Amino acid sequence: MTKKTRVRFAPSPTGPLHIGGVRTALFNYLFTKKHNGTFVLRIEDTDQNRYVSGAEDYITEALDWCNIPFDEGPGKDGGFGPYRQSERKHLYKQYADQLIENGHAYYAFDTSDELNEHRTNDEAQGKTFIYNWHNRTKLNNSISLSENETQQKINSGDPYVIRFKCPQDETLHLTDEVRGDMKIDTNVLDDKILFKSDGMPTYHLANIVDDHLMEITHVIRGEEWLPSLALHVLLYRSLGWEAPSFSHLPLILKPVGKGKLSKRDGDKLGFPVFPLQWTDPKTNEIASGYREDGYLSEAVVNMLAFLGWNPGTEQELFSLEELINEFDLSKVNKAGAKFDPEKTKWFQQQHFQQTNVSVHVEQLKEIISEKNITTTFNLIDVVNLIKERAVFSKDLWDLSSFLFIAPSEYDEKACKKAWKDDTSTLMHELIRIISDITDFDSENVSNIVKTWIKSKEIGFGKIMMPLRIALVGSLQGPDLFDITAIIGKKETIKRIESIIEKN
Repeated sequence: MTKKTRVRFAPSPTGPLHIGGVRTALFNYLFTKKHNGTFVLRIEDTDQNRYVSGAEDYITEALDWCNIPFDEGPGKDGGFGPYRQSERKHLYKQYADQLIENGHAYYAFDTSDELNEHRTNDEAQGKTFIYNWHNRTKLNNSISLSENETQQKINSGDPYVIRFKCPQDETLHLTDEVRGDMKIDTNVLDDKILFKSDGMPTYHLANIVDDHLMEITHVIRGEEWLPSLALHVLLYRSLGWEAPSFSHLPLILKPVGKGKLSKRDGDKLGFPVFPLQWTDPKTNEIASGYREDGYLSEAVVNMLAFLGWNPGTEQELFSLEELINEFDLSKVNKAGAKFDPEKTKWFQQQHFQQTNVSVHVEQLKEIISEKNITTTFNLIDVVNLIKERAVFSKDLWDLSSFLFIAPSEYDEKACKKAWKDDTSTLMHELIRIISDITDFDSENVSNIVKTWIKSKEIGFGKIMMPLRIALVGSLQGPDLFDITAIIGKKETIKRIESIIEKN
């Protein structure tokens, strides 16, 4: 019987969740939903010195905002809890002991001073100190000591760690769903510490034990864990467990040059690197978030999906459901993905355009209400007029404010260009033409005004430029006659009269 697909996202609550972490969570979510599996959230909080208050709630809120909520985790027990590593401390020692019993681990009593001395001696000889097969028999551990000496040290309360005993002279064959087959010479691996002198497991042991006990079938994680793959596969083998399938995702790189994307890059270039705004509980420093900056979660998810994955087609715009259907680990790239702030804005604009007009109407209505403006305009017409140029909901006001508030000042440069000696006379004549129009829809007004301009045998710019300045305050904005249709005949005439007075 095939095992049910189970994946886990296992962040540490040491601060806000970076978009690199969100991307890892997203790929886990897409993979498991495609295979009708379970998405588990496990909080790896054993390092209490780095624990940051509020970080766990932030992680949950970020996943919810991205519409990739976990199926199992803190507060959602699926029978594999607890889901905080700090609440699982009692589980790990027995597996460290099991490794010692079957000869795959050993006690090491080396002090920091002793290890530093070995390190210094090796460096003096141009070597790099590594604790493994070539020197473990000469160091202060249960391999070099007799069984009685080892037991005496333990009974005396001498501090010790438990180290993994890496095999010697073996070529380890590893498979990664993203990177393919790899070979590792076990002679280059060090004997990693599995259990610390403070009685706590290291990440390596806790991670393996938790994944096994939670029946995780696929480990999809960042490239930074690739160097640990050999150790983790050896641990599974040494404990007699079947290893999950491993996939290591490429790094998200800086927009310019090499290196991993950091908060500093965002601060420098003016874009968020966190999904939600974060206030540091110690310094009260505020870091911007995509949600608070006005981005749609659909746009952020679409953007993140393309950081390291490509469907192999021309399609770039995807809904979450489409991403689930198309996602395939074989299409994840090995190379790092360069972050592009402008491409992120492009995704935002595309998804913003796809949003139902009724949503934008409500957003504009809310902005207008906050500004204590009353209007009889059909806001659907307003949104349809400006939506194509909007990227964020705040742009709805920026692009349409002139409709609600008549210009009181006019662009000086535009006026010099458009307002000639005969312009006031022509504008008075235009008012008479407009006054006689009964059907004031956009097409009718356009036809009548343009017919009049042609009859006068003058260039369109002589009328259209000053008319635009009168209505908008500058030479920018949407179609002129769509504007007149929305503000109406009375307001159109009033605005033309106002600019005549000022010129």
